[in-house]
Amino acid sequence: MDALKLISNSSLKKDAPVLNVGDTVRVHVRIKEGDKSRIQVFEGTIIAKKHGGINETFTVRRVAHGCGIERVFPVHSPVVEKVDVVRSGKVRRAKLYYLRSRVGKAAKVKEAIR
Repeated sequence: MDALKLISNSSLKKDAPVLNVGDTVRVHVRIKEGDKSRIQVFEGTIIAKKHGGINETFTVRRVAHGCGIERVFPVHSPVVEKVDVVRSGKVRRAKLYYLRSRVGKAAKVKEAIR
């Protein structure tokens, strides 16, 4: 178990972003198409976080053309280039799954003054 922990600790990002549930973030993801690679930006609200060292993930939700899209990003993955926090949200719970059933202004998260 110590060898596994040693390998996983060496793979952790040193500058992992500070993310909170309810924040609106802009995630820069490296997309590989054939032999080329490019950066694609995915912007949305963080609705869930899962902890666990190297397995730490966060779920980002956005609505595009009336259709809700959710993507799960590993925090320590080399595919995730960088994460920018656009605005910080004020929420009172850890998982915002209730936003899936909300439409329009009801699906917004209040902004936290920090």
